[in-house]
Amino acid sequence: MRILTFITLFIVGFTSVHAARISGRVTDEKGQVLVYASILVKGTTQGTTANKEGDYFLQLDPGTYTIIAQYVGYSRQEKTITVGANDIPLNFQLSIQQFNLKEVVVRPGGEDPAYDIIRNAIKKRPYYKDQLSAFQCEVYIKGQLQLRAYPKRLLGEPVDFEDGDTSQRKMLFLSETVARYSVEKPHKSKIEVLSTKVSGRSDEFGLSAPQIVSFYENNIQVGRNLNPRGFISPIASSALNFYRYHYEGSFVEDGREINRIKVTPKRRYEPLFSGYINITEGDWRIHSLQLRLTKASQMELIDSLNIEQLYVPISKDVWVIKTQVLYPAVKLLGFDAFGSFVNVYSQFNIDPSFERKFFNNTYLKIYEGSNKKPAAFWDSIRPLPLQADEVADYFKKDSLEKAHKDPEYLDSIDRRRNKPHLFPLVATGQLFYREKKREIFRVNPVLESFAYNTVEGWLGSFGGSYTKLLDTIPGSRHAFSVEPAIRYGLSNHHLNAAGTFTYTYGKKYFSSFSLSGGKWVYQINNANPISQLSNTIRSWLFERNYAKFYEAWFARFNFSKDVGSGIKVFGGLKYEDRIPLENTSFHSLGDRKGIEFTPNFPIEIMAENFERHQALIAHAGISWLPGTKYIEYPDRIVDIGSQYPLLTLSYWQGIPNWLNSDVNYAKWRFDVQQSLNLNLGGNFRYKWALGGFLRHDKVEVIDYTHFNGNQILASAEYLNGFQLLPYYKYSNMNRLYAEGHFEHHFNGLLTNKIPLFRAINWYLVAGANALYADSDKEYAEVFAGFENILKIARLDLVWGFDKDKVSMFGIRLGIRGFGKL
Repeated sequence: MRILTFITLFIVGFTSVHAARISGRVTDEKGQVLVYASILVKGTTQGTTANKEGDYFLQLDPGTYTIIAQYVGYSRQEKTITVGANDIPLNFQLSIQQFNLKEVVVRPGGEDPAYDIIRNAIKKRPYYKDQLSAFQCEVYIKGQLQLRAYPKRLLGEPVDFEDGDTSQRKMLFLSETVARYSVEKPHKSKIEVLSTKVSGRSDEFGLSAPQIVSFYENNIQVGRNLNPRGFISPIASSALNFYRYHYEGSFVEDGREINRIKVTPKRRYEPLFSGYINITEGDWRIHSLQLRLTKASQMELIDSLNIEQLYVPISKDVWVIKTQVLYPAVKLLGFDAFGSFVNVYSQFNIDPSFERKFFNNTYLKIYEGSNKKPAAFWDSIRPLPLQADEVADYFKKDSLEKAHKDPEYLDSIDRRRNKPHLFPLVATGQLFYREKKREIFRVNPVLESFAYNTVEGWLGSFGGSYTKLLDTIPGSRHAFSVEPAIRYGLSNHHLNAAGTFTYTYGKKYFSSFSLSGGKWVYQINNANPISQLSNTIRSWLFERNYAKFYEAWFARFNFSKDVGSGIKVFGGLKYEDRIPLENTSFHSLGDRKGIEFTPNFPIEIMAENFERHQALIAHAGISWLPGTKYIEYPDRIVDIGSQYPLLTLSYWQGIPNWLNSDVNYAKWRFDVQQSLNLNLGGNFRYKWALGGFLRHDKVEVIDYTHFNGNQILASAEYLNGFQLLPYYKYSNMNRLYAEGHFEHHFNGLLTNKIPLFRAINWYLVAGANALYADSDKEYAEVFAGFENILKIARLDLVWGFDKDKVSMFGIRLGIRGFGKL
């Protein structure tokens, strides 16, 4: 690190001998600063960007230069200077753009001249979208997020940023990154992070999002999760169906006439922009733009987002983006936040020669030591000066980070964090930290600790976990955890105890294995289609004991390993001594007449309970997600998914005779699952599976093929279950079965035409589930409903068809984050 610092300082010192510093401020005629104004050296793409205080600087070798300052909506200003050995102050004062109106005759009811300009831009859009088949550039990225106000308490808990500052105005996040951005169209891109820093977090990596928000695309994705349908460009092929345009006038730069067009959505609650776009006359390319998204644009998560872009010519016929700035703002749960994310593009190579296999599965690569660069390095390469509040934030948080590593401070943080709180104790589980030792303890919540079923009666199930992180790298996979649990039924007086040890590791790809054993109570369908809380509610309040249980002494080993290229292998071996259980409790709150508890076995497929037996079962499988992309950190690789289907093949073997095992069978299953983004059309998701028994010489009911049914109000897991199917009605050991789940999320399509639904932002969802096991075991269901209710809920109306007849109807409610209630 000392050597790196010395080299950096030497380079900075050497450069300063040969280059002068040109610096100043960019304001308007009233002295108001022009935030992120662009400063360029005429005839080149060399330049910089002013900060939020309007200040900028440039390093230039001796010579004569023309310096240009420009800002969207203002007339640009040029100044010629001669650079010698001394620094030069150079301020700019820009005036609001004066527009020349063309002499056009617009008859009553005639068309605005803007429409002809936009039509020409639409015709040229495909050409400019693909004009550069490949390019490479460097991008400086600075992101900051600040608070204007925040609540003192949230969900009854005090809001504490652990910085000793109680003021309402504060910097939440500040980071800088320099990245190399490489593109080979149509689908290849790669980001290489050369240097990065996060205020107060020296071991972490900043935001690395150099992607250009290209308005030459028909459908534009801005960030993630702002709108699942994307947004329609003002020059999209179908833009005239969505926007109104107004010609504001034109101005001239370097002999080029540039038209200013006001863009207005024709309808509210469509994924549309509003604002201004400047189009060059004759060649009809984007010169610059100022566009805005709001809640009326069907945005999620944030309230507004302003986008500014400026393009500059790199040759006579090729223009490239110079700056891109995003301004988000959000008010949520009492938090009032705003920010800015500025990208400054430089060093464009529009004819790059990429090495073979340069573009691979690594989408984002962060180089070793990229977050360890000294302050002198950043001062030498930063293209825009830090603001006063940014300098203060770096100093304050870097000092706090050092203080936070003090053992006494860590103890005080533990004492504050580890105070018991009602909500986590009841609903989510309470965490207790020992920061110095990198240990975390978790106690299961009360809602998981007490339950009722007809086998055990009221029961207490107490457990938690202990996790030890084995190194100090954030996000490290090297850790182990221990999860003990104990369970006692008041009606059958059975005491059960079990434990699991899990170790996660992998220098790059994720791997894990676990060992568990003891004696425990399981559902006959080991996928647990009905949760403990749901079963308690249905059994105690409505006298419906849908869950069927057995008890087992068990030992189990499982493993999972990523091997790269989207491939994961997994498997395991388990031994169970399975003990049948009978009902011992027949009470409920209502004791409803005419309703009795059913026996503790699936009466749809069994006349009596199974007999005690032993089972030794091996399991192996492989999954492949073609086209998987990765983020490659210096110490690990993170899977970020793919646009292609996930393929999974699984195999189970019941091993007879070993350890007195009574089972003898072989079964398989092949799954295909995918989520298809149809942009404005919504999102289509599906999962289908084929499987069955290759051999079934000796199969116990626990090892049957079970389907995840549902007979309660809370929804079954979407794409993995059926919403009305009785839990065990179609369980089987057939040689072949087929299962399919399909759903389409309209994501605002259609409902944005209905005033009530567009105001409350509910989305339509529809789909179907089906299975086939044989001619006597056919079932299908269709559903339609609304999602995004209060941002977390989904309500479906479901019709079930049994052998071509409508056999049932139901309503299902799903709540994000709460699983099966």
